[in-house]
This record gives sequence, structure tokens and C-alpha cells, in this order.
Amino acid sequence: MIKLLTKRFYLILFSIVVLIFFSKTLFSALLPIPADTIVGLYHPFRDLYAKEYPRGIPYKNFLITDPVRQIIPWKNLSVESLARFEFPLWNPYEMAGKPHIANFQSGTFYPLNLVLFIKPYYISWSIFVMLQPVLAGFFMFAYLKNLKLDSRASILGAISFSFSGFSIAWFEWGNIVHTALWLPLLLLSVDKIFEHFQEISNIKYKKANIHSKNKKLLIWFGVLLFSSIFSFFAGHLQIFFYLSVMSIAYFIFRWFEYGKKFRTIGLFIIYYLLFIITTAIQWIPTLQFINLSARIQDQAWIQEGWFVPLQHLVQFLIPDFFGNPTTLNYWGTWNYGELIGYVGIISLVFVMFSLASDLNRNKLFFLGTIVVALLFATENPISRLPYEFGVPFISSSQPTRLIFLIAFGLSVLSAIGFDFLIKQKKMTKRVLVSVLIPLVVLVLVWVASIGNPFGISQENLSVLKRNLIFPSMIFVVGIFLIIIFSMVKKDSLRRFVLLGIILVVSFDLLRFGWKFTSFTKSEYFYPQTKTIKFLKKDKDVFRIASTDSRIFPPNFSTYYKIQSIEGYDPLYLNSYAELMAASERGEPNIDPPFGFNRILTPHNLDSKFINLLNVKYVLSFSDLDPSRFEKVFEEGETKIFLNREFLSRAFFVEKIIVEKRKNAQLSEMFYQNLNKTAIVEDQVDTKNLNIGKAKIMQYSDNKVIIETENPGDGFLFFGDVYYPTWKVSIDGKKSKIYKTNHTFRGIFVPPGNHRIVFYNSLF
Repeated sequence: MIKLLTKRFYLILFSIVVLIFFSKTLFSALLPIPADTIVGLYHPFRDLYAKEYPRGIPYKNFLITDPVRQIIPWKNLSVESLARFEFPLWNPYEMAGKPHIANFQSGTFYPLNLVLFIKPYYISWSIFVMLQPVLAGFFMFAYLKNLKLDSRASILGAISFSFSGFSIAWFEWGNIVHTALWLPLLLLSVDKIFEHFQEISNIKYKKANIHSKNKKLLIWFGVLLFSSIFSFFAGHLQIFFYLSVMSIAYFIFRWFEYGKKFRTIGLFIIYYLLFIITTAIQWIPTLQFINLSARIQDQAWIQEGWFVPLQHLVQFLIPDFFGNPTTLNYWGTWNYGELIGYVGIISLVFVMFSLASDLNRNKLFFLGTIVVALLFATENPISRLPYEFGVPFISSSQPTRLIFLIAFGLSVLSAIGFDFLIKQKKMTKRVLVSVLIPLVVLVLVWVASIGNPFGISQENLSVLKRNLIFPSMIFVVGIFLIIIFSMVKKDSLRRFVLLGIILVVSFDLLRFGWKFTSFTKSEYFYPQTKTIKFLKKDKDVFRIASTDSRIFPPNFSTYYKIQSIEGYDPLYLNSYAELMAASERGEPNIDPPFGFNRILTPHNLDSKFINLLNVKYVLSFSDLDPSRFEKVFEEGETKIFLNREFLSRAFFVEKIIVEKRKNAQLSEMFYQNLNKTAIVEDQVDTKNLNIGKAKIMQYSDNKVIIETENPGDGFLFFGDVYYPTWKVSIDGKKSKIYKTNHTFRGIFVPPGNHRIVFYNSLF
């Protein structure tokens, strides 16, 4: 037992580091979820705690709101649907309805979502978050060990990657790091496949040995395939794209190294074919959604912070050079979380060791990865090309996320450099001189902070000086340990010093991670308030709107299952965006840009489209026009108003206008009585329509049942967004859905009593 523990000591040490990082969760029941932003930033949750905290509950990190505004509600919708043995095809709670599975970030098919079936949900989400550094670290350790690195070097690389600035910045999102963490396992699989191919080619043993090698080859082929599938399904397309590009480059790199054998190409062709087939359930709906989306409007890329500013590269050495959002003193460019790739200042020293010692193929590959990623992450003539030419997908992706590959490459090189230190009996002058690079940068920064040649304000300069102290101390301690290691000869002392170096790196990254990461009370996790209870008590089919983005912000509606016209998503339907643009402008103008980007929060209550959208309740801080809006509830600063003019979700019209042109459709909608007239794209019979009755009998995410009664032929307007995957049947017979009023649905209904069923399908 003692021998086994000794052998696995550094893996156990890594596990302890993870436990220490999440000690607040494990021992104080605090969640690694930014739930404090829910109760600290938004109403009616602030109203709930107004007596104890009249200015709102203090929240740690205002940058981390997307997890509670996007990923957590979307994942919860997926899990709850799957628990009912139902595909979560549609989200009726945002933007008057939109695709859900097709929303790549929902990550519906990610196998590790199984964890999220544990109740309560905040416990399962905490486990989901904690799995990230565990898996990232173990996969990285296995990959580095396979590169024949010492266990201590491998664990340092694992810690550097698992708790890098990239990982820390995106931990609480739950999909970005889950996508990225599979990269080292992918690279390990590629290496193992080439190794086994080589052994099979050179084997001189019995048939049994060949069968054994073939079996191992198939096992690693399976690991490669499933790790790719897991990464794809984890739910972040941009990070997966970078991961895929690197894994393809790595395959080519190893293919040349192992003799350019065409049998391996055949195996990898099979792998890619199987991957494409297996993941079709995700990428086909996503491509359909992208094709119908307004994503092209989200390309305002020439802005500060879109690329990594060159001055922010100093954050690889001094992470809080420009301050930190959690201490409310960040004075750098745009978003701290997008620009941080810190892997530890001592890890950076070992990167220098790695590059100063003899360069081999592995070092050159990862150095090349870092250089190429930096080239496209920073602004220059080459990195601008995809955006200037509108290259699909890339032109709408923020290049700062390339920090993922930079952090990964630095972590690998740091492990190689640490391995060099461990195995070399004597340090060369070139390697020792390499330490001067980070040292010179540190000294120059200190000198600049004293002389202030760049004219930094005194307030920002004081922040810079304070944030220089800790990394400088870590640097000094690390260099001291490296010198001690080089001087001592006794193995036991050398092992002790090496452990000290790993602990210093761990302490540095844990402190950095704790500073940024939120740990919050479970009662802050989407609490129930009187306002929410009031809305949920109404069993009618209706939608809500807010006059202020601080009230029930977009996508909270998904978690609470309250339908809203608002939404926050990089992907949203173009037809709905056009309707909202015209509504906000108060005229049939749908020329881009629309005036909103990813976040749709319609506020023009004078628009007749608000009524057409079935907005029954409006949430506001201030009083609204009493002739149209009646105040029906109040909680703290939050007021709920009943819209007296809202239209039912389903009703018959007496007139149809046929119009294919989008601008003309909206023009008609502005000037027609929308509770009596419908504008349809297709050529249809517009005569002899009868007004009937319609009642929604059942409304669920993917199925709506309406019972109708009409004396003659009628046209039923249904105020859910039109989408090709939706089908309709009348008394069990398939019928046609017409795109109506620019973005909604409509169907012809024959005379009599009928049962109409709208149902969703995957494709």
C-alpha cells in the first residue's frame, strides 16, 4: 500500500490541490457558481433581500454573469426535458421561442451531463464545475508522461494547464473548459496510435503479440473518437474549432515523424467519418439554425479588445498588471477574462528553460502553436484578413479565445523545462541566462512603475505597484529554489526542493484563481420571489417584457419557465431580430445593424407588436400609462403591469394579405389591424374567411394542442415563432404551416370542430 501511494504521490498531490481550490465548496457549502450576481445585480431578487441589503447583496465578480444568464438555464432545460424522455428541441421561454438543441451552447448531448441529473441542481452543477480541473489535470498528466517526462514535471504541467488564466476565467461557464479539457487526451490518443502502428510494423513476435497490439490500437482509436465526440458535444464551437485545428496539425506532425505511412491516414479518415456521422445529431440542427440566424450582424469586430492588445501580453508574467475586476480596480482594455492566460510565473521560467535547452520536435511544435496562436490573437495585417473577407464562422469569433492554445502550449513547455531541470546534472550557461528574460521584464516594469514614463494615472499606478509585489516574491522564491536544487547533490534534498517548486507554483495559481472565482451561498441560486410566484400562478399562455435590463434579465425566464420576448444568445433568428428592430424603431425599417447585439430586450411599449407578441405583463420600476397598463402587483422596486391590449396566442383573422417582400410585410403590419389581418408569404386563397374560436388545451416545449370551432374556412394565427422543424396536424392529418406576420405561424382550418396539434421534430 505504501509503495502504491509513493508511486502515485504526485497524482495524489494534484488531487489535494483541486480539493484545496474547492475547499469552500467542500467544507463551507459555498457554490462555485456566480449566484451572488443574481441577488446583487437584478430585480426582483434584490427586492427579496432589500431589508438586509438596501443597496443589494455584494457580489464578487461582475464579469461572471453569463453562466447564470445563459449556460445554467439552458443546461437545466436540457436535463429536465431528457428526464421526461423528451428531446429538448425548442425553448419557448426566450425571444418568443427559439431552437434549443440547435443552440450549440446548450450542450444537450454531452455525456457528462449525466452528472446534472443529481438533485438539487446547484449541487450537480457544482460537481460539473469541479470535474473540469480534475479531468484536465489527469489528461494532461497522462499526455506528458507519455512524452517520457518525469512525474514531477508532468504534474507541474497539469497544474499549470488546469489552473491557468484561461481555465480560471471560464471555469464557471461550464461549457468552455469542458470543451478544452479533452485536448491532452486527444493528443495522447494520436501518439498512442502512431506508437502502436510502429510496433505492429516492426513486430517480430508471435501472432498473439500482433493481436494484442491490434487490440490496443483499437482501444486508443476508440479513445480518440470518443474524446473528440465528448469535446464537440460539450458545447462551445469556437474552442472546439481551435482544438480540432491543433489536433489535425498534431496528426500531420506525428505522421511526418513516424515515416509518412499511408495506413495511418486511412485510419484517421475512418475516424473523421465516424465523428461526422456520430455528431450529426448536433451539427445538422446547428447549421440550420446558423443559416436562419442574424449571426452576421454580430461582426462589429473592429473594436477595442476584440484582439489581444500587445500591452496585455505582460499579463502572462504579471496577471493583475492592469488590476482585477474583483477588486474593482481593473484599468486595462475591455474584458479581463478574455485577456488572461497566466500559467504561473515560475512555469514561465521553465518555458524559458525549455526553449534555451536543445530544441527537439516536440518543443518546436508547441512553440509553433504558441507563435501562430499569438499571431492570430493579436491585431496585425494577417489576423485581420478573416474579418475583412468575412470568412464564415471565423469572422464572427473573437480571437482572444486563442489564449486557450497559448496557455496549453506554455503548460507543455513548462513541463518540458522542469523535466530538463530534474534530469540535468549541470545547468548550461544558456539555460541559466534564459532566467534573465522574465527577470529583466520584471525589473523594467518596476522601474517604469517608479519613473512612470507612460503617463499612467496615479490611481492606476498604485494598483500596478501593489500587484507587482506578489509575482515578484513568487519569482524570487522560485529562483531561490532552482538555485538550491542546482547546488545540492543529495537525492532526498533534491526531491524535497522539487516538491517545494511544485507547491510554490500551486500556491501562485490557487491564489490567482481564488481571487477571480466566485463562491456563493446556495440560497442565492435562483431564489423564488413574490413577483415570480405571481407570474407562475397565472396558468394562461402569455409572455412578459421588462422596461429595464435590471429586471428579470434575459434567459432567467428559461430557468423559471416563464415565457418572454427577450433573450441573450449569440444565435437568434433573423426574422425575429428584424421584427424587433422595426418594433424598436417604430417604423418598417429592418436595415442592419439592428441596434442590438446578442441581447434582445425590446422596450418600445408603444409598438403594436408588443400586443401581437402576447405580452400580458410588463415589469417596470416606474409607472406606465394607466390607460393601457394596469398595475396588478408590486414587490419592492419591481412593479407588474397588466397589458390590457395584449392579443391571445392563437386567434382567427378575417383577412389575409399575400406579400413576399420582407419590408413590405412589415409595412403592412404597421398599418393593418393585426387582430383581424394576417400577412402571409406564400400565395394562398384570401377569400371567404370566417372568424372562429380557438382555445389552447395543452402547451409544452415541443407540443401545443389547440381546439377550434369555426362555421366556415378560417385562418388561425399562432403567435409562436416560425421554424422549419415545427409541423402541424389537424385531426391527425398533416397540414401546412405558413410563415405569417413576418416571423409567426398560421394555418388554414376547415369548418367544424377540430383538434390542431403543433409538434416539433429534430430535422
